[in-house]
Amino acid sequence: MDSNINRSFELSLLCLLALLWGSSYLFAKVALAEVPPLSLVAVRVSVAAVFLLIVMAAKQDRLPRDKHTWARLGLQSVFIGFGSWTILAWGQQFVDAGLASVLNSTSPIFVVLITAVITRHEHLGLRKIAGAILGLAGVALIIGFDVLSGLGQQVAGQLACLIAAALYGAAAINGKRFSHLSSTTTAAGTMIWSTAILIPAAFIFEDPLSLTPEPKAIFAMLMLSVFCTGVALLLYFRLVRTLGSLGAASQAYLRAGVGLCLGILVLGEQISLSSLVGLLAAIAGVMAINWPVNAHRGEA
Repeated sequence: MDSNINRSFELSLLCLLALLWGSSYLFAKVALAEVPPLSLVAVRVSVAAVFLLIVMAAKQDRLPRDKHTWARLGLQSVFIGFGSWTILAWGQQFVDAGLASVLNSTSPIFVVLITAVITRHEHLGLRKIAGAILGLAGVALIIGFDVLSGLGQQVAGQLACLIAAALYGAAAINGKRFSHLSSTTTAAGTMIWSTAILIPAAFIFEDPLSLTPEPKAIFAMLMLSVFCTGVALLLYFRLVRTLGSLGAASQAYLRAGVGLCLGILVLGEQISLSSLVGLLAAIAGVMAINWPVNAHRGEA
């Protein structure tokens, strides 16, 4: 019973993570209208780093002191930090939001491929693989297969979205290596690395001091930094431990569903039959990935 309760709690956190990262597309789109990509991501990671250091101080956590751990955190910041977010922010300038969402939702597929071919750090049963495929099909149905008609146009931007998804997949796998650190410390260390790289890069390639963003863009950057990055990373690194790499990555399938539900509840939009089927397929895919192991049959 306790394990079921814990599993339900972790899945609720997965839904919250999907809500936070699902809304990041909107905030990024608003901010990118006035702030160039490098400067936006520099603000995102630096404000998130400050927020996470405050959380660390409140919890009396400490940053690691050994070079080996910091080197691993530097690699993680490439996977889910300055590397992936800069590439994605650049790609989103040229790709419609719907298609960018579908392409960026392929991270669980990359987790399956990397795990099966290279790391083999988790057991991949047929149910998990089927869940990964079903979830991706659900995302395409939610957004509409017509968005795929843009494939082949603005190829560089689309490849950027796919590369970001692959890096997200690598982040979920590499995140398993930080079991000796708290989720807060891992998140803070990753953002410190990203800040150290991106602030100088923003000043070299852009001119952030000349920017005068409107209040709407400033609000979007704050939401993107504190909630969609700081709070989200705390949840993410916890879920990598509790649900595993593929389980944590499966939130990508829920992000499109979050957008659909917000459109219905906030904007009064109507749901189509295909979107409803897609939402159910995405949820079924996530459940198949995260269903508890059957001890008798040895499934995973």
